Amino acid sequence: MLILGPTASGKSALAARVAAELGGVVINCDSMQVYRDLHILTARPEPELEAMAPHRLYGFQDASEACSAALWSDLAAAEIAACHAAGQVPVLCGGTGLYVRALLQGLAPIPDIAPEFRQEATAILAREGGEELRQRLMPVDPVAAERLNAGDSQRLVRAWEVWRGTGRSLTEWQQVPGVPPVRARTFTVVLDPPRADLYARCDARFNAMLAEGALAEVARLHARGLDPDLPAMKALGVPALIAHLGGNLSLEEARTQAQTATRRYAKRQGTWFRHQIVADFCPNTKQTESVFAEIFPKISEFLLTEQ
Repeated sequence: MLILGPTASGKSALAARVAAELGGVVINCDSMQVYRDLHILTARPEPELEAMAPHRLYGFQDASEACSAALWSDLAAAEIAACHAAGQVPVLCGGTGLYVRALLQGLAPIPDIAPEFRQEATAILAREGGEELRQRLMPVDPVAAERLNAGDSQRLVRAWEVWRGTGRSLTEWQQVPGVPPVRARTFTVVLDPPRADLYARCDARFNAMLAEGALAEVARLHARGLDPDLPAMKALGVPALIAHLGGNLSLEEARTQAQTATRRYAKRQGTWFRHQIVADFCPNTKQTESVFAEIFPKISEFLLTEQ
């Protein structure tokens, strides 16, 4: 089963409770919670939740390496197979739409790209900036160029290297059906709490992260001197706190920037799930106990009728 939803919607607590009741395993499908360097700032499950049921694919990747949807989906498929072999229920929990799509629909079969094309894109980006790279994409992949903004360097580079390396645009490749790594019936829960409640929860959680040591966590990450374009370096809150550490923002300014970015991200996640996922159950509260009371009979019925 899948427990999905925007950041701060209460997914982790619900997934742990469901897995504990079912004798299941929680499998992460959040693209930032894979990084071991960012335990606090990515809101990985607390020890008390991890004690309720086994948790997999959390904190396994070093921040110096990018975790792709393809890598994650292969690992997730292996974890799901292990659950089925052991008679356990896999409970996937997260909010990364691309990861969910990779698992349920598969990824476009884009061939490996020669490294010189990524280097070419990176050089354009460093020399002339993201807007120039976006403009160069416009004639060859107008859909991607219109969709991406100048600051989305990772996706701009990807779109450029795919076109240069294959002669086809990334948009064209994305129209080619993928092969799902897992074929199974699913029961999907999408948490959709009221927006005002969700935004308040986002703000409060970032305050709690700071109190728990998020600034020190980011300072350790920053001290490694990693490429700022790596996904972990762009995690919510990381750029703002690095700017504070460099003396470019006050802590209050960094807090405000991070909270604003988090609320915007939560809004985009909610929009994606409403339009892209057909949910079996879509509760509009963040209270774990009330959601669990509603959901568990439906899950039990689903498992009993599974063919």
